[in-house]
Amino acid sequence: MSRIAVVDVGTNTTRLLVADVEGGRVRALDRHSEVTRLGEGVDASGRLSDAAVDRVLGVLADYRARMDRLGARRRVGVATSAVRDADNGDELLARLRDEFGIGTRTITGEEEARLTFLGATSGRARGGGPVLVVDIGGGSTEFVVGEPGAEPDFHASTRAGSVRQTERHIKGDPPHPDQVADMADEVRAIITGDVPAEVRRSVERGIAVAGTATSLAAIDQELEPHDPEKVHGYQLELGACERMLALLAELSLERRRQVAGLHPDRAPTIVAGAVILIEAMRACGLEVVETSEADILHGVALAETAANSVK
Repeated sequence: MSRIAVVDVGTNTTRLLVADVEGGRVRALDRHSEVTRLGEGVDASGRLSDAAVDRVLGVLADYRARMDRLGARRRVGVATSAVRDADNGDELLARLRDEFGIGTRTITGEEEARLTFLGATSGRARGGGPVLVVDIGGGSTEFVVGEPGAEPDFHASTRAGSVRQTERHIKGDPPHPDQVADMADEVRAIITGDVPAEVRRSVERGIAVAGTATSLAAIDQELEPHDPEKVHGYQLELGACERMLALLAELSLERRRQVAGLHPDRAPTIVAGAVILIEAMRACGLEVVETSEADILHGVALAETAANSVK
């Protein structure tokens, strides 16, 4: 058995998983997520702001204490879209290494897709036809298609992220319907441009991971407080997503913060996230997706443990 701590430094959230890994299975001991908005303004400026970096470092201080308490000596981190796109991303990675002892690397869109697919499909029976894993992040959305137990057959890292799309399109509070429609048009064009029609037609099932999908699953069930066991494996229907988008887009930011099942910090980007998930489901002909709490964090834990055991 190997105990490992994994940190995901994302565009919108900074997340932690401390887990025991054995026999290809991940047993979570602690899992935490904080909205840190690292990618705020990166699309326009090309740099991580000092305020955003400070938010991430503040959260990492708490995460390091959690790792220490659980005795996780092996500590790894991955950074995705915001750090990939920022000119000063390497400066943040150096601080994570020097100040917190977390060896963090920026991963490519291809590796992000592979690790997300590994985590989302771990513990599932092999085969069963092509599965789409859709991972909606702040700066990008990953589309990965393959069969559980095998390497993915297709992946695309698209620029349809919830933070990126919010900054580009949402100007009103609540947003004007035209702004939401324009955003949906752009997201639809991105998906159809980056994911070939034959790949979209091949998909038989869908798994949606990360904060947008799990938030919508919690909203649909009106979960207060959030219950990961009720979110994991939840069957999220396209019609329900469309109804939730219509509701959320009519509310002001302050009122969205009060929606049952939605963490207040996700209120600024949930409209864009819902648009992305809906357009992904429509593009692939899916009437339902399964939401999963297992994602890239689990994939990194499995991959790092396997690599360490070979050494």
